[in-house]
Amino acid sequence: MSIRVVVADDQELVRSGFSMILEAQPDIEVVAEAGDGVEAVAAVRRHTPDVLLLDIRMPRMDGLEAAGLVCSQSACRVVMLTTFDLDEYVYEALYAGASGFLLKDVRRDDLVHAVRVVAAGDSLLAPSVTRRLVADIVQRRRAQSAQPPPSTTRLDALTAREEETLRLLARGLSNSEIATTLFVSEHTVKTHVSNVLGKLGLRDRVQAVIRAYETGLVTPGSA
Repeated sequence: MSIRVVVADDQELVRSGFSMILEAQPDIEVVAEAGDGVEAVAAVRRHTPDVLLLDIRMPRMDGLEAAGLVCSQSACRVVMLTTFDLDEYVYEALYAGASGFLLKDVRRDDLVHAVRVVAAGDSLLAPSVTRRLVADIVQRRRAQSAQPPPSTTRLDALTAREEETLRLLARGLSNSEIATTLFVSEHTVKTHVSNVLGKLGLRDRVQAVIRAYETGLVTPGSA
């Protein structure tokens, strides 16, 4: 079964370029393109894709607002597109439920890999820049509220091994790397990750990492 994708970007050349790259893959189908956030949301409702590649800065409705609507109203996974690796809007996009982000100058192979990873239910956490973004999210929120870090008691539902899995997720480790660190199988790690998400009511690994920072389980700079 093909991975169904909607590509949303207000620049036609960027949009068509990404679509051509993805359409060339035997397991990916671009079901629609959109030139702004309104069209993107409508395309998701009409075509029920697996993944939405969504530009942050677009007319009528920006990518941030569109991401919030798509993530709250569907099971479609959202990957934000940006020209800046530290774009402030990315912080809000992750809170809105986006599964990660890509720079617009992403390599062809990395674009295809990202779509497959997100469609499989994972998130784009490998690049160190994403970890920096998540850490900065938490620092900004705490500075704005002038409150101390929430207590880790919010993680009481987790077993010791699940909490350790969450800690390693926050360090940006892949399932295979976590398995090696904990001396368990990848299947066991997947089970732990699934339990963490389920018990904490989280959508994906990105939100799990944010929760690890928010609760103080991991502190900025320690990961």
